[in-house]
Amino acid sequence: MSDSENDNSDESGTSDERVPLHERRRPWWHWQRLTGSRPRLAVTTGVIGVLAGALLGGAGVAWQAEAGPFADDRACWGAFSRDDAAALFEGKVGGKADVKSSEVPITGDRTGAEGSSGQCLLTSDGSRVTVQAHQLDTRFGGAGDQWADEFLSARLTPLGGGLLGMASDTRAWLAVPDGCIGRPRDADVTGGPTVIDLATGWTIYDDEVNTEARDRLARAVVRLVNHYMTEKGCTGTIADPIGRMPEPPRFLDEKKDAMCGVKGLPLPRGYGRDSLGRTLVTRGAGPVRTCDRRVLFHHPELRLMTVEDPRLAMLYARLSRDGAKEPIKAGENDGYGFVRDDMGMFQAECQTGPVTFLIRADSGRSRAEIRTLLPRFVAAEADRIGCGPLHVTLPSDG
Repeated sequence: MSDSENDNSDESGTSDERVPLHERRRPWWHWQRLTGSRPRLAVTTGVIGVLAGALLGGAGVAWQAEAGPFADDRACWGAFSRDDAAALFEGKVGGKADVKSSEVPITGDRTGAEGSSGQCLLTSDGSRVTVQAHQLDTRFGGAGDQWADEFLSARLTPLGGGLLGMASDTRAWLAVPDGCIGRPRDADVTGGPTVIDLATGWTIYDDEVNTEARDRLARAVVRLVNHYMTEKGCTGTIADPIGRMPEPPRFLDEKKDAMCGVKGLPLPRGYGRDSLGRTLVTRGAGPVRTCDRRVLFHHPELRLMTVEDPRLAMLYARLSRDGAKEPIKAGENDGYGFVRDDMGMFQAECQTGPVTFLIRADSGRSRAEIRTLLPRFVAAEADRIGCGPLHVTLPSDG
């Protein structure tokens, strides 16, 4: 079951003035820098981890105790059996891992405007798997800089089959299909999708992606979404994604005239290959094509990203208009964007809906490189996906 098969939203109560043009034709990340440096990123991440641990710790119950809400050997809102959870730690069904589970139930606010949210923590012998359900926030390009860094990383590959989701050997996410029920309200055509994601820990970016581990996480996130939909009264299920997923990404040996593998995009001076600057690019057709260079603690020094799926590109609509004082344009009605010291972005109105082209640097010292790259990047990627020609005009660099 693909997203489109569940897309039965009713837009009849929404005026044309409030609905973007592409939404009338086809029913249904903004990189907000939460931290300005890597040390601050680490501190913020640590504080979040402590708060989440404190919240979840009080609800923790070992399955072996057979007491409390896990007496029936089910965890993560009932989605995982004991064997399912053990397989996430031992890599095989029927493992004997001593798994403990803590969770915050999936709930929504009273008005239904914020979507569903919940969290589940699985631990075993010092290792952990964190699962969360949440609606991606259009005010912060998803759920902030950290979520986009990790879950739209080039290490992830699309799940395929029309699904809005991706997986690697340490991360996986999947959006709940709109019709059952991925958006909190039928008329919320501009809201972010509801996703369930899971993370198993730090990623070693110099390593190749372990395909077996990736497949386990892909199956796990599909199981989570299927259980969520069943609890909502849905009758359809999402099929096993293994077999239709592309091969994991490979480190790219860039050519001088094809940065990130994009023909016609020359490498800026100083961006040549070195021992610390391996480049990774998403493989396969999917919602996002990401190129990450020089990644440290999930945070790339430079990222070039094309967000092709309108449901994800919607997360950048507000930023594309309000992200900087000096906007950029292509044609009269082709889209909106901006360029600044640490970022350049253009959101185009394509035949399939909004598409976001984004270049983001880890510091504010890359203005010249971003200004050089952005027009060529947008033109080349727009041609690749059939949204061209797009010729971005930048404001004078005063």
